[in-house]
Amino acid sequence: MAAARRGRAADPRAGFRRAAEEQSPAVPQGLIRAARKSGQLNLAGRGLGEVPQHVWRINLDTPEEAHQNLSFGAADRWWEQTDLTKLILASNQLQCLSEDVRLLPALTHLDVHDNQLTSLPSALGQLENLQKLDVSHNKLKSIPEELMQLSHLKSLLLQHNELSHLPDGFGQLVSLEELDLSNNHLTDIPTSFALLINLVRLNLASNQLKSLPADISAMKRLRQLDCTKNYLETVPSELASMASLEQLYLRKNKLRSLPEFPSCKLLKELHAGENQIEILNAESLKHLNSLSVLELRDNKIKSVPDEITLLQKLERLDLANNDISRLPYTLGNLSQLKFLALEGNPLRTIRRDLLQKGTQELLKYLRSRIQDDVTSPSEEPPVTAMTLPSESRINMHAITTLKLLEYSEKQAAAIPDDMFNAVGSNPVTSVNFSKNQLTAIPPRIVELKDSVCDVSLGFNKISSVSLELCTLHKLTHLDIRRAPCQRNDQHI
Repeated sequence: MAAARRGRAADPRAGFRRAAEEQSPAVPQGLIRAARKSGQLNLAGRGLGEVPQHVWRINLDTPEEAHQNLSFGAADRWWEQTDLTKLILASNQLQCLSEDVRLLPALTHLDVHDNQLTSLPSALGQLENLQKLDVSHNKLKSIPEELMQLSHLKSLLLQHNELSHLPDGFGQLVSLEELDLSNNHLTDIPTSFALLINLVRLNLASNQLKSLPADISAMKRLRQLDCTKNYLETVPSELASMASLEQLYLRKNKLRSLPEFPSCKLLKELHAGENQIEILNAESLKHLNSLSVLELRDNKIKSVPDEITLLQKLERLDLANNDISRLPYTLGNLSQLKFLALEGNPLRTIRRDLLQKGTQELLKYLRSRIQDDVTSPSEEPPVTAMTLPSESRINMHAITTLKLLEYSEKQAAAIPDDMFNAVGSNPVTSVNFSKNQLTAIPPRIVELKDSVCDVSLGFNKISSVSLELCTLHKLTHLDIRRAPCQRNDQHI
């Protein structure tokens, strides 16, 4: 050992290294000494433009204190130092890493996030014990092929870089459990991803992906998949076979429908807001027995299937900013529901002030209407000249309690007089005559001029606005939309 120490002392570069250390106050010798004992060195946020050479050689060179202290106590046995296993270089100004990183073969954790790295040294592939590598928030444009040799790597964080492609051999990282590739420029995913069978968390958010490989379903242990903010138009049906999936994020894509999930029995959160989904199929919901969060805001959904009531563990349901005009009253039977967002929908059967009272009051109201919905027919024959006034169903509960005059989706050419007669002295504030065959504004609507403020005549065949509407001096909301399939589609 003494000979070895003399040999190192005779090394002409040793004096240079010691001088360099003395000129590098960013890495105090006290930190180096502590790192030799603990095996961990934290140099985060020290303004480093490069990593000092003595950091790479921390386990090779004779410590400075060995030349100054000739009598060692039990606590100062520098030759009993611990190999460096954890090195943190985060939040500095590093533009590159030296190939000398290979001089730290015992490293299990290397953190260089939040620097200015444009590339990684191929020598990283020699760190065969490395389990976690964080190179996020840099300027990397590519990943060296040698990195694929890290067979023990469990966590690889590459988010917020400038990656446009990944090595084809990515699947060689068979021990990976966590992979974050979010906020890059990826347009596709290597098919070798199918080999990452131990992956638990995969983040692909904020890239330029137009599709996902069907082979992704081979990740049988995957619990969290985030594909937010891409260009996905469809999701591979194979995704539905991922039995371990618990969280699925599909927000801000171009999806027109949701896939069916027959095998995703453990799925707890499904986020698919800000897409172009028009239809919410019952088949997409009925198997999701564990779902607690369903987020579908900012889509084009027109109706909610009754099967949504099968989601008895649902705690949060976000349907804001869709085209939903009515809700199934059985929604009130979701006993675990704590949050229900419905703002931005053209709901006509629920008073606006009721929507503002909170989830529990709304659910209570929906439950109160279940019996009414069961005992009264849901559809009526079209109103014709042969229809007797007594055959027109009049919802007095809506008129007296909800202040709503409702006669929609009847395919009627005219509104029966009995509807207006039933109002009597009740101050109706909302009128819903949408989705009929009306060609003109019902003239008797003027009888509601002192109270009505919300009128829906959308999806009829009305081609002009009559003077009757001008008498409704409390009117604040008027809907005379025409059906999309009609010519001259307009929003009046």
